[in-house]
Amino acid sequence: MIPQKNLPNIDSPPSVMPAYNGRVLAYLITSITMATGILTGHFDERLVWAIPISMLWPHILYFIIRHFKLDQSIATRENTLLIDGALAGLIVVLYSFSVTPSLFALLMASFSFIVVGSMRIWLLGHLVMLISIIIFSLIFGIKFAGNSPVILKIVSALGAVLFVSVTAYYTHKQAEALHKAKSQIQQQRELSISLSHKLAKYLSPQVWQSIFTGERDVRLETQRKKLAIFFSDIKGFTELAEEMEPESLTELLNTYFNEMSQIALKYGGTIDKFIGDSIMIFFGDPTSRGAKEDTLACVSMAIEMRKHMKILRQKWQSQGIKTPLQIRIGISTGYTTVGNFGAENRMDYTIIGKEVNLASRLEALSEPGEILISYETFSLVKDKVMCRDKGEITVKGFARPVPIYQIVDFRRDIGSGQSFIEHETQGFAMYIDTDKVTQKDKEPIMRALERVVDKLKDE
Repeated sequence: MIPQKNLPNIDSPPSVMPAYNGRVLAYLITSITMATGILTGHFDERLVWAIPISMLWPHILYFIIRHFKLDQSIATRENTLLIDGALAGLIVVLYSFSVTPSLFALLMASFSFIVVGSMRIWLLGHLVMLISIIIFSLIFGIKFAGNSPVILKIVSALGAVLFVSVTAYYTHKQAEALHKAKSQIQQQRELSISLSHKLAKYLSPQVWQSIFTGERDVRLETQRKKLAIFFSDIKGFTELAEEMEPESLTELLNTYFNEMSQIALKYGGTIDKFIGDSIMIFFGDPTSRGAKEDTLACVSMAIEMRKHMKILRQKWQSQGIKTPLQIRIGISTGYTTVGNFGAENRMDYTIIGKEVNLASRLEALSEPGEILISYETFSLVKDKVMCRDKGEITVKGFARPVPIYQIVDFRRDIGSGQSFIEHETQGFAMYIDTDKVTQKDKEPIMRALERVVDKLKDE
C-alpha cells in the first residue's frame, strides 16, 4: 500500500472562516449601523425591530442548512448568497437610501459575492439587489434620508473595513492552506509515481499500464481470449548451474532475462513469469491486434530470440563459459482463460488452459535451437514463415494427437535453396517439402505437376 500523508481538506481548510461566521459578522455590523442610525435620530425609531432580526437571521439560516444537511451543497451556498443580496437591497431601503451606510452595505454584499461565490454569483447578486431595492421600495415607499451624521459614517466605514479585513485575512489563510495542500499533493504524487514505477517491475508493462490508466480493475476476474502462448528455456543450464558459483550464475541468468525481455517488449508480448531459466510470454492481452497478427508477432519474437542467443553465446564464451547454451521454444495458439487469479489480497495476472499446457509441452520436446509450434499457430503464420512438419504428439487435454511443426525461418530470409514451397490461391493449393519427398514419390509428383501445367496451358 502506498503511504498517505495527512493532507489538509481542500474543500474546507481548517484555517478558513466558515461562511456562517462571515455572515454573523456582516449582520452584526448591519445591526450596529442600524442601532447607531436610530440613536442619532437619522433612522426611524420604528425600525428597531430590524436589529434583533438581523442578529438572529444568520443563526436561523445556519440551523435550517444543518437540519436539512445542505451544508456541503454548492447550490446551497450560492442560493444563500443570493438571499443575502436580496436582504442587502432591503437594508438599503430601510436605511432610506442614506448614502454612506447604503454604500458600505452594498460593498460588504458585493465583496461576499466575489470572495465566497464566483463572478457569476457576483453578477446575479447585484441583479438580485437591484430587484430587491425596487420591490421593497414599492412596499415601504421611497424615502431619502438627509446627510448622515458623522458618527454613523464612522460606524458604517469601520464596520465595512472590519468585515473586508477579516474576510480578506481568512481568504489569505485559505490561499496559504491551499498552496500547502497543493505542495503536499505534488509531493505525494511524485512519491506515488516513483513507487508505481518500482511496482511496475513486478508486472508486465501492458498489465501495469492498463491498471494505472483505469482500463482494468484490480479484482478477481477472468475472461476467455484467443492468445499466442510462448514458452522457452535454456538447454544446458542445469549442467552449467552445477559448474558456476551462484553469484556468477545469477548474473548470467539476469543478463539473459533482460535481453529476452527487451525483445519480448519490442514485439508487444506480455511477460507472464520467469520460472528458473524458463520464460512464459503471451500475446493478445491486454491488447490485441487480432489472432493472426498476435501469433506472427509471437513467432517473430521467437526467431529473433533464437538469433540473439548466438550473440549471447559469444559474449559468455569470452567470459570463460564453455557450455554452449541454446534456447528451446514452444508456441501454441488458442483460447485460454486470462485474468487475475488468487485471493483478494494477493493476485497473479496469468493464463490457464490446455493451450498453455501444449506450449509448455512443445518447449519440453524441442531440440536445442528449435522452435516447435502447434497446428493453429502454423496455419496463421505459414504464409510468412517456413515450417517443417514434425508429425504428431499426444498431449493431455487433447482428445486426438496434435500435429506440430518446426519453424525454419522467415520466407524472406531463405534463399533459392529452400526445401519448402507453398502456394495457395482461388482454385489452387500446393504444399511441398522436398526434403521429405522420397525417390519413389518424385516421379508421380512430377507427372502430377506436368498435368497441371498442361491443363493451365489448354485453358
